[in-house]
Amino acid sequence: MIAHGQMDEDQLEHQMIRFWERDADVLVCTTIIESGLDVPNANTLIVDRADMLGLAQLYQLRGRVGRSSERAFAYFFFPAQRAMTEEAHERLATIARHQALGSGSQIAMRDLEIRGAGNMLGAEQSGHIAAVGFDAYARILQESVRELQGQPIERQKELRIDLPVKAFVPPGWVAQEALRLELYRRISLAGDHTVLGEIRDETIDRYGALPDQVEVLFAIGSLRLTAARLGVEEVTTYRDQVRLTPVAISDASLADLPERIPGATYHGAKGTLNLVPERIFGADLVRWVEARLREAVGEMAEPGLAVAEPAAPAAS
Repeated sequence: MIAHGQMDEDQLEHQMIRFWERDADVLVCTTIIESGLDVPNANTLIVDRADMLGLAQLYQLRGRVGRSSERAFAYFFFPAQRAMTEEAHERLATIARHQALGSGSQIAMRDLEIRGAGNMLGAEQSGHIAAVGFDAYARILQESVRELQGQPIERQKELRIDLPVKAFVPPGWVAQEALRLELYRRISLAGDHTVLGEIRDETIDRYGALPDQVEVLFAIGSLRLTAARLGVEEVTTYRDQVRLTPVAISDASLADLPERIPGATYHGAKGTLNLVPERIFGADLVRWVEARLREAVGEMAEPGLAVAEPAAPAAS
């Protein structure tokens, strides 16, 4: 059975009624079916050249199946012998990633990032929001609106982490640049250790075991969360020391600091904590700094989120 937009209205309606009444098992049609047609008995959708369709179209087409109690399947095909554009890949990856009920808003937000939002003060229908990401775009817009309204703007404190480590997503591990940037964005925007742990688990499930550089990236994300919560603004290296400034340490915690953390010193005037790390590198170094910071302020690691301690060096 065939249906397309060049058919007469009555003929098209007749074809759809026949398919709805199960006079035929297969309907070959154009994207005209995306316009809200309700066929509860349809349980399988096959879309050819899905790379040519927009994200909203893909979402609408997928919604044509699974509208009853029967389990539904949606297959989106694209030619393997042709190079796919980065935007097409992102659209297909987004529709594959968001399959739960109520994911329409998440898909719409991702569509904004891929295509770019229009000019809110002009007539342009596209923009460059992907250059900064929707979250940063929304934050900048919110700050501008509050400033025009004369309301106070909450400025986020900058946190500088400068440690002798290499933290990045290797192109050989995640080939698509957009996917690497998305991972950077998600790690940097993680609001707490629970969310960061979920991102880590999802990344391992999606791409496999983490390379050393990505382990460092997640370790820095964890250190950033802890440092920001404790009011630390700088984590830097100076010669053989790691300096954290400012760090608020109570008198009770300061009394036995050298015993608890060998080699550690504290300058109360500037609130500087100096640490002398062991011969450890990479993610182990970052985790060690975070563990010592927690220990210095008299704080234990959160249950289930304990900072991994580096393994003891092998005896020579």
